Amino acid sequence: MVFNSITFFVFFSLFFLLYWFVFKNNLKLQNLFLLLGSYVFYAWWDWRFLSILIASSLITFLLGIHIEKRINPRQRKILLSLGLLLGIGGLVLFKYFNFFITSFNVAFSTLSININIQTLNILIPLGISYYTFKTISYLLDVDKGKIKATKDWVIFFTYVSFFPCVLSGPIDKARTFIPQLERKREFNYDMAVDGLRQILWGLFKKVVIADNCATTTNDIFTYYHHLPASSLLLGAFFYTFQIYADFSGYSDMAIGLSRMIGFNITKNFHFPFFSQNIAEFWRNWHISLTAWLTEYVFTPLSITFRDYGKAGLILAIIINFIICGIWHGANWTYLLFGFLHGCYFIPLILRGTMNKNKKIAKGMLLPSFIEVINVFTTFFLVMFAFIVFRAENIGEAFHYYRRLISRSLFTIPKIPGNKYEAGLTLFFIFFMMLVEWIQREKEHGLQLEIKRPIYRWSIYTCIIFLIGMFMQSTETPFIYFNF
Repeated sequence: MVFNSITFFVFFSLFFLLYWFVFKNNLKLQNLFLLLGSYVFYAWWDWRFLSILIASSLITFLLGIHIEKRINPRQRKILLSLGLLLGIGGLVLFKYFNFFITSFNVAFSTLSININIQTLNILIPLGISYYTFKTISYLLDVDKGKIKATKDWVIFFTYVSFFPCVLSGPIDKARTFIPQLERKREFNYDMAVDGLRQILWGLFKKVVIADNCATTTNDIFTYYHHLPASSLLLGAFFYTFQIYADFSGYSDMAIGLSRMIGFNITKNFHFPFFSQNIAEFWRNWHISLTAWLTEYVFTPLSITFRDYGKAGLILAIIINFIICGIWHGANWTYLLFGFLHGCYFIPLILRGTMNKNKKIAKGMLLPSFIEVINVFTTFFLVMFAFIVFRAENIGEAFHYYRRLISRSLFTIPKIPGNKYEAGLTLFFIFFMMLVEWIQREKEHGLQLEIKRPIYRWSIYTCIIFLIGMFMQSTETPFIYFNF
């Protein structure tokens, strides 16, 4: 069941009522109910994968306890290595094994050697990339003494499987989430109402923006061989907003749902398209993944390569983003996507401005001319990289890029399908960006401070009407379910 479905609405309504009105006076029962609800939610997709989720939770739970008990550094290292091997090994098996076999076969075929190793019929468990990163960070934090190993299996299993986040994040660290499970939760009306607003804004982005962008994006990327470069540029533009509205919409809903049941989880997006350079963009895009990679990949690498100065820093950032790209899936396009973003950092590193974060239009309604140039340059770089992210393979990506370099870039775009729908989607994109610009100092687009209820409810009613008008009869999964 997806968040934008009637099935989930019924599920969460029943869960919410039982959670607050039946189990609120007993923390252990409330946590157990939350765990069971999370397992029902996950098993709804495919009950067979539930065993993998439970096994991953159990192994990590036991290893965490034993790592903390061991005084001998060598024993701790062995246990930690075992946990990392099982976690990373599971990802490799389910997500990358067939990719390695296929790449191996192709590599030998170019040498006219036909080895033809057979791939396996493996289904990728939903959310494995997200909950595996949770378990890995937990073991690393326990080993470094950043967190005490929890002895309550219900709390730990709930942390790993927490249903608003289990399929597409955000990736919360145990040291920020587990303490919330350990203390009694009281229903907070203001927190719940703001959660509802954030859910509504997330639904708007998913249903009205992302799903409509998908129609035009799919048509253009399917028929790009026969379209002018201006159409291809428009396709890249639509896809950039599709993936943003889709993923940030999911994150908004996950955060809003969590707030309704008393949890504050990691913010995953902070208006990234107003960023003035690529480093700032990644501080505002998929924040939980960026923070995870920064702490557990980039920082250790930068320490390892520190003797090499800026060259070592460049190498660390490129490796970090290659891992970020591969995390998304088993395709060379994702590796290239990560490599491109790593290369984008090189000018910032050479100038020593990678860690500078200047707030756009601070205290002003409109940005300066230089800020506008910086924002558009950053957006163009991001959009350019998303072409390879969207492509089926490297060959298609480079063909798309080649067709972009044409005089037809300056012609009127030809749009396959319904031009009226594409024009309407452009209007909604403009509306979304206008709202987010006005609200850029807030937590989300609908965190309104309008005192008169009639004005607030007029806005809510319009958004609900648009969601109802564009809601599809069939459930439309989120893009990041694929990763």
